[in-house]
Amino acid sequence: MPCAIHDVTRPGVFEDDKWDKGLFISYRTATTQSQIQDPSVAIYFLEKDLHPGARMTFHFIRTITGATLLPRQAADSIPFSSAKLPEILSRLSITPNSIEAEAMKKTLQECEKPAMEGETKYCATSVEAMVDFSTSSLGTRDVRALSTTVDREGTPKQVYSISKVQKQPVSKAVVCHGEKYPYAVFYCHMTSAEAYKVSMVGKDGTKVEGVATCHTDTAGYNPEHVAFKLLHVKPGTVPICHFLLQSDIVWTPNK
Repeated sequence: MPCAIHDVTRPGVFEDDKWDKGLFISYRTATTQSQIQDPSVAIYFLEKDLHPGARMTFHFIRTITGATLLPRQAADSIPFSSAKLPEILSRLSITPNSIEAEAMKKTLQECEKPAMEGETKYCATSVEAMVDFSTSSLGTRDVRALSTTVDREGTPKQVYSISKVQKQPVSKAVVCHGEKYPYAVFYCHMTSAEAYKVSMVGKDGTKVEGVATCHTDTAGYNPEHVAFKLLHVKPGTVPICHFLLQSDIVWTPNK
């Protein structure tokens, strides 16, 4: 079971201080100063730099909210739209104008935006919905789910040495990012991308089995997105790669 799903099946792991931590930053979004300073965004790199023997500096942070994973029937019984936000807050006992309410508002707005050109997107509120979207997008029910695992908690920002890189035999993947919400919500999107499994060891001995994706068609991405700012490249020039956070899942055909 991918750790991103395992985390949201454990009751009682919700933490209030996770609400203001950065999760997925849409490629349509311009960078803010706070995002540049957020250690969880230091996961971007160029494909040419991904090889055994490479050394990269990362900060693997467990950003999953710890929200409860709801069965599809329960999730589908709760409204999921900006227009119904007051009703949602009331039903879930969330205080209006609170940090939690503002985070929920942003998640709903992001989910309701149209997909970028060449992208298929969907916000899944249950594992069943996520699996259905992934299999229909990939055109097969024979799929597998991968996620990044880190063998210890609370690791610092540090240099990691890459020991093994395995390119997956796929040209398309569905990537699902954990979102800020009182129960588990995943922002899923399918784009042209290469997927990799990467083994690495940190300076303090932390072992990471990372999953990375490299987006090969970035021409329609916002040039002000944090990835282009950090890597000093322009949309449409080179593939943009990033490691999946521990709250994310990538679905690929099981070849």
